[in-house]
Amino acid sequence: MTATRTGATPEVKGAPDSRVETGATAPGTNPAPRGSARRPATGPGRWRRVAVGAILPLLVLAAWTWVTETGRVPAYRLPSPESVWSAAVDLAQRGLLGQYVAISTQRVLIGFAIGAVIGLLLGAVVGLSHWARGLLAPSFDGLRAVPSLAWVPLLVLWVGINEDSKIILIAIGAFFPVYTTVAGALRHVDPHLVEAGRAYGLSGPRLLAQVQLPAVVPSVLAGLRLALAQSWLFLVAAELLNSSMGLGFLLVDSGQNGRVDRMILSIVLLALLGGLTNALVGLAEKYLLRTWS
Repeated sequence: MTATRTGATPEVKGAPDSRVETGATAPGTNPAPRGSARRPATGPGRWRRVAVGAILPLLVLAAWTWVTETGRVPAYRLPSPESVWSAAVDLAQRGLLGQYVAISTQRVLIGFAIGAVIGLLLGAVVGLSHWARGLLAPSFDGLRAVPSLAWVPLLVLWVGINEDSKIILIAIGAFFPVYTTVAGALRHVDPHLVEAGRAYGLSGPRLLAQVQLPAVVPSVLAGLRLALAQSWLFLVAAELLNSSMGLGFLLVDSGQNGRVDRMILSIVLLALLGGLTNALVGLAEKYLLRTWS
C-alpha cells in the first residue's frame, strides 16, 4: 500500500510547468518588472557618468588657467578664463548675450526641423522605391559633398540677404544626415516583417508609419543627432549672410576686431548649446526606444 500526500496533484506527462505559466521565478531571485531592462540608469550610475564626463573639461580648464597665469602663452593669443568670463558678463549686462544665444538657437531649431522633416520624407521615398532611388540618389549623393560656404553666394542671389536664407542654409545642413540614414535603414528592413504588416492589411503610409519606421527608429535617431550637430556647424556659415546678431556673428565680428576673449566665448557657448540640444535628443531617444522596442 502506497501512501500519498494530501493535496498533491498527479504529474501529467507533457504538461507545461505551472511555474512558467504563473511567472514564478527560481528561489533566491527577485522578479524583474516588465521592461525594466530598458529603463535608463538612475542614481549613482548616472552621476558617475556625469563625473567621468566632466574630467576632460576640468583638465582643459586647469591647463588653460595654468598656461595663462604663468605667461607661457601671451594674453593676445589666449586670454585667461577670467577674461572670457568678464567678456560674457559685459555682453550680458549690455543685453546682447541673451539675444545672441536666443536668435542662434531659434535659427538652428527652425532649420533643423525643416531639414529633418524633408530628409525623413525623401529618405523614406528613396529607401522604399527602387525607381526613386535610381532617380534621386546619385544627385543627392553628389550634393552632399558640397561645402556649406559654397551655398552662401547662391542663397544670397536667389533668396536675398535675409532671415530666410539663413534658415535655408541650416536646413540644408540638417537634411543630408537624416536623408542618408533613413534611406539606408529602410532598404534593410526585414522583408518578413513587411510581409507580416501587409498580411494585417497595412500598405502605403500606414505600413510605413506602423511597421517600417518603428523598425528603423535607432537609425533615424542617429541621423537626427548628426543633423542637429550639422545644424550648429552650418549656423556660423549662415550668420555670415550680413547678420548683425547671433553667436556666429559674434565669432566672426570678434575675429575681425581682435577680441580673442569673445571668440573663445562664442566657441564655448556653441559647444554648450550643442551639447544641451544633443542631450535633449538623447532623452527623446530613450523614450522612443522604450515605446517602440
